[in-house]
Amino acid sequence: MWWWRTGHSDPAGDAAVLSQAERERAARIKDPRRAAAFVRGRTVVRGLLGEVLGTAPRSVPLGRASCPGCGDPEHGPPALLDPGTPLHISLSHTAGHGLLAVAGFPVGVDLEERRPLDLAAVAGKALTARERSVLAAAGTGDRAGLFFRCWTRKEAVLKAVGTGIAGPLDELDVQPERPEQALVTAGLPGRERPWLIRDLSLPAPLVATVALPGEHGGSRVRLWQTPH
Repeated sequence: MWWWRTGHSDPAGDAAVLSQAERERAARIKDPRRAAAFVRGRTVVRGLLGEVLGTAPRSVPLGRASCPGCGDPEHGPPALLDPGTPLHISLSHTAGHGLLAVAGFPVGVDLEERRPLDLAAVAGKALTARERSVLAAAGTGDRAGLFFRCWTRKEAVLKAVGTGIAGPLDELDVQPERPEQALVTAGLPGRERPWLIRDLSLPAPLVATVALPGEHGGSRVRLWQTPH
């Protein structure tokens, strides 16, 4: 896994690394700062994956797999579109930071910046009844941290499943009272499987989680900071 601060972009140089589809996606983003952040983030990801694959960043077969739920490739998970590559990837971006995971099995990551929220409103939509009770029993100063632990865990698991947050957030209990890691069951109906969730240690206010298949829960997780 790699974590980075987005930093300043080189518009011409960065755009030259992206695929045509990525350039078109960037052009559709109306906010110039968000568009620049997308371009810079994809440039960093392509550079890192190029190092892993031993190829030029522009040649990395980065795209999207078909959604495992509906089969639509437009909103499937990021993937290396090369049948000969046995690697799975997961990406996350927030507030000038990025996170990339590469593994030989399905993997999901989420990275969030802890920020002020209307916890009562968002918890009612995103958390299970039991998770809401855990937050309610916690001290006032602990609730935001528990919420972001819940959120990043849920999104990491659902990214690993392949559906992303199109999946049912308020039906997936990720045991926020358990620090560092938890084992949960998730997946499409009839295809549920155990997932091991591991919280990652990043500087505040960042909160991050990785989700691995339960049978690979003993795998070593290595996290590097890259200077990009």
